[in-house]
Amino acid sequence: MPKRINWWQGGILIAIVVLLSFSTIGADRPVGASTGIAYLGSEMFGLGDTEYGKKVLNSGSWEIIFLIGVLIGGFLTSVFVTKTFKIRVLPPLWKKHKNSSVPSRLFWSFIGGFLVVFGARLAGGCTSGHFLSGASQTAVSGLIFGGVAIVVLIITGRLFYKNL
Repeated sequence: MPKRINWWQGGILIAIVVLLSFSTIGADRPVGASTGIAYLGSEMFGLGDTEYGKKVLNSGSWEIIFLIGVLIGGFLTSVFVTKTFKIRVLPPLWKKHKNSSVPSRLFWSFIGGFLVVFGARLAGGCTSGHFLSGASQTAVSGLIFGGVAIVVLIITGRLFYKNL
């Protein structure tokens, strides 16, 4: 078995997920993830009756199911397809270019995750919502978002991992 699937195989799998999410036999809604985090937060802190809590109720509950599916799918792929499953806090690239500190890794992971979800909620959606669902519908906003996201990811990667 290969260590990873080919890019075109991944693309086909993502296309199938997007098609199923829009189909009436699937979820009948676009792919998304960040509203699920907002929904989870509103439920955890008893904010479901607020205006925003009601706004994220329907899509948020679906996105929690989607996120659980992503987690299970990633786990199953790493165990059965690529056979690369490992639990590790410090990836080799982090150790090589940053440090071997677990607290540092956890801190920066939390900060990065927080900024991504915060930005996604400010933008009214996340990369999966804007890029996968929006671009698949040829929405100009989804295509612009995708292009900008790719450029920002490249710049951030170069700044964060200077020696690559």
